Amino acid sequence: MSALDAGTAADIDEPATAVVPAPVAADERQVLVERWAERHGIDAARRLAEAEDLAAEITPDNTLDTYAKSWRVWERFCAATGLPASEGGRGSLVAFVTWMLREGRRNGRGYAPSSAGTHLAAAVVGLRERGVTVSGDDQGEARKALEGLAVKLLQAGERRGRGQAVGADVDGLYAIARSCPDTLTGARDKALVLTGFHYASRSQDPAGLLTGDVTLHPRGLVIAVLTGKTKHSVRNAKLAYAQDPAVCPVRAWTAYRTRLITEHGEQWADPSTPAFVGIDRHGHITGGLVPDSVTRAVKRISKRAGVPIHWTGHSLRIGLASTARKRGRDGIAIADQGGWARHSRSLLGYMQREDGWDDNASAGLT
Repeated sequence: MSALDAGTAADIDEPATAVVPAPVAADERQVLVERWAERHGIDAARRLAEAEDLAAEITPDNTLDTYAKSWRVWERFCAATGLPASEGGRGSLVAFVTWMLREGRRNGRGYAPSSAGTHLAAAVVGLRERGVTVSGDDQGEARKALEGLAVKLLQAGERRGRGQAVGADVDGLYAIARSCPDTLTGARDKALVLTGFHYASRSQDPAGLLTGDVTLHPRGLVIAVLTGKTKHSVRNAKLAYAQDPAVCPVRAWTAYRTRLITEHGEQWADPSTPAFVGIDRHGHITGGLVPDSVTRAVKRISKRAGVPIHWTGHSLRIGLASTARKRGRDGIAIADQGGWARHSRSLLGYMQREDGWDDNASAGLT
């Protein structure tokens, strides 16, 4: 898992703003173009600028948002310490991670190491985009310092951050299925959780689905997940009919969509409409869901079902990996279904929850 994929434990507290189209301001960009022209000529500078525009265009919005937030953290650090924002040497980067762990958050407290690592990686990207040379060795020294400080925090008994979300499990799915009321909202909730579990959804995945992205197949559903952050997470996920109709994602999806169209009109069968809609307390459609509303919905649904530890938007993703591993599914099959790289560190961490006892290296030796 890259530093920019560590969001489940992060406590990034920079205020949200509109996503900038690229991490480089207009005046800084002009300086870069002029420097390229001096070094390589006008034609090469133009091609390099076009390449920068293409890179910004294909970078996921959530990654650009992380860059923007982390650059604001870097600017606060420079203002607090009196160091220049255009210096990315070893001393500055080591001081940056030290400051983040000690006092970097806006409330004066330190960041969790995972969040500090995210900000470090994104700040280095921002520095380089602004023409500052940051060597791999200097960045490595800063990361080494961060790891050492993180160990000291653990030795002192201090654990920061929210920690990894609890994983969904089959018992919880049954509890949720039983607790969903016989309303359109209840049908939507049931379909949201059961389908999301079976394709290891992130909160942005169901929020980004359109009706046309979900198609019926004789053996189940095919869900075109197009909101992924990597080439692995953009995929066609196949959801088979479950043996027990009570927790079948295919039947839950069909029931929800049938009820939506019956109660609110054939326009909701249009392939361009949101797959999962928002519904107010009066039963009115409010539009499509957004990632934050998916996260809130999953928490509310699990709370209503009496799940001991309330789920979050990431619980469904963790739950597919850990439950499938517990049931003996192959790691590659799990990765392909959930959109992980086949040797993803995050996936291995989720599966380790189950492997720690049954697949323990010391078990049965004596």
